[in-house]
Amino acid sequence: MKVCKFGGSSVADSKQISKIIDIVLADSDRKIIVVSAPGKRDKTDTKVTDMLIQCASEVLAGKNPEKSVKAIVERYAEIQRELNLPVGVVAEIEKDLWARVKGDTAHHGMFMDSMKAAGEDNAAKIVAQAFQVRGANAVYVNPKDAGMFLTNDFGNAQLLEESYPLLKRTLSNRSELVIFPGFFGYTKAGQVATFPRGGSDITGSILAAAVGADVYENFTDVDSVYPVDPRLVPEVKEGIKEMTYREMRELAYAGFGVFHDEAVIPAVKAGIPINVRNTNRPSEPGTMIVKSREAKSGGVVGIASDDGFCNIFIDKYMMNREVGFGRKLLQILEEEGVSYEHMPSGIDNVSVVFRDRGFTPECEARVRARIFKDLSPDNVQIEHGYALVMVVGEGLYYTVGMAAKATHALAEAQVNIEMMNQGSSEISMMFGVKSADRAKAVKALYQAFYKA
Repeated sequence: MKVCKFGGSSVADSKQISKIIDIVLADSDRKIIVVSAPGKRDKTDTKVTDMLIQCASEVLAGKNPEKSVKAIVERYAEIQRELNLPVGVVAEIEKDLWARVKGDTAHHGMFMDSMKAAGEDNAAKIVAQAFQVRGANAVYVNPKDAGMFLTNDFGNAQLLEESYPLLKRTLSNRSELVIFPGFFGYTKAGQVATFPRGGSDITGSILAAAVGADVYENFTDVDSVYPVDPRLVPEVKEGIKEMTYREMRELAYAGFGVFHDEAVIPAVKAGIPINVRNTNRPSEPGTMIVKSREAKSGGVVGIASDDGFCNIFIDKYMMNREVGFGRKLLQILEEEGVSYEHMPSGIDNVSVVFRDRGFTPECEARVRARIFKDLSPDNVQIEHGYALVMVVGEGLYYTVGMAAKATHALAEAQVNIEMMNQGSSEISMMFGVKSADRAKAVKALYQAFYKA
């Protein structure tokens, strides 16, 4: 039994929806289908979710949203016409949108969630109609009716644990093909609440865990997860066939953007394999993400990178003898709202690496002043413009000399290593480099581990 999630590019227009129908009907194990809101039809297009946010913003600003509502309805109407669906579905969508637009705006977050959820909700309705026209026994299922109950943290809602048995009871062993809208659920008081953006992945993962699916298929617009970013290394052609949850987590943290790693936590906790596949090339097997796999010595599964990091370097003689130094440092960062990523240290120095998003000059000045006041260091340096490069693979644990191979490759490429850290799991190596050297570092490591 499979739960399938189709992203925005997969429901962008009638041709893509037709592909979904072909994919699902080709495998009778595909029982629950989660859909996103229609995405971009081309690079110049606008996602329906963005159109809904714009419409909601107009309402909150006291402007007339009629033009925006018409544009959104037309996106669905175009799909209806091209798939020869009953015209009534468009009238239903338009009625739904106006009901949301005229809803209570006293709580801006609640109103915005109601508007944003219209993208997925109405996509599911029109996709269900498309399946029915093709002769499939498909039914749209509303999250509230299914038991998808969330906290009232609008825009960042979390699933209530009591939802799992409810979802299992309403969705397991159904004879119909279930078409389920992603991204949102309902509070116990009956208001619409959304997961963080990209939440259709979360919905699919939750449903897979709830019904105990054999596989959670996550359909997107790439053949598989690539071992390195094709934008940085265009020559990479072959994708990753199999990887573990741990490898996925390490790579996603460092910039792999197929989906947000936190979105699939429910499936990971339930031990359900995740299959990343391409809607446009369904014959490709994609990447299978599993709990464990046979790890070969020296096997590197991927190289990921991300920039936008900052480093605080603190030097103090006899730091290692000072009880509570690290705690006091992290407390300063905590109280200033700074979440750290890595903390490599020596006996007389320590570095704290974190994303510099939100680390304003004012915040930086406060942090520096408090470090000098509370910790009395010999020296403090705060440097911006860092990138982190991660080399990941279960096989690293079994192989001597992997770090030497990586550092040699970076030296040959004239990339200075600002810092290095190996996770306690020993399945990853992290290198801190200047952002300007990020692409050069990734290319050098790719050549060392995949072409040597």
